[in-house]
Amino acid sequence: MKNTLVLFAHPYLEYSESNKMLLNFYVRHHHYTFRDLYEEYADFHIPAFRERKRIIHFDRIIFHFPLIFFGIPPLLKLWIDEVFDVSWRLDAAENPMKGKEAVILITAGSKEELFGRDGQYHYTIEEMISGLLVTLKTNEIKLLDILPIYNAELISKKEIIAHKAMFDKILEEE
Repeated sequence: MKNTLVLFAHPYLEYSESNKMLLNFYVRHHHYTFRDLYEEYADFHIPAFRERKRIIHFDRIIFHFPLIFFGIPPLLKLWIDEVFDVSWRLDAAENPMKGKEAVILITAGSKEELFGRDGQYHYTIEEMISGLLVTLKTNEIKLLDILPIYNAELISKKEIIAHKAMFDKILEEE
């Protein structure tokens, strides 16, 4: 089993039934360390040195967040900026993140057809979170998958269960 860090960042969790249901997925995985950034850093003060010391002990990071204003939530963006500061990687004799894995689970309130070149938004979810993708690549973190859940607040409990099963299968394959 891979030692897995779940970085959850949802500024409006109290309004998101789908994300509340998805969080139950992590409960049964005892080798997962769950961290809610909005609970832990409500003041937006992130001790980067401490976070860097923590994350090097994990084999995999799951980034779980909603699409907020066509991007990642502000606290997650700040966490990435602070923790993955380029100087950290350059100061180390060896890249401490090289070879680690990542999975991105992202919920979107809109339908899938609204994304992409022909959609109303003209950009894919991947393009909207490109900063995170570039960060993973430059830190030599292997991205296993991006799992978007579209129309998240209108999907049924049965669909949530199907998403959890798919997520489980992806994480167990590696």
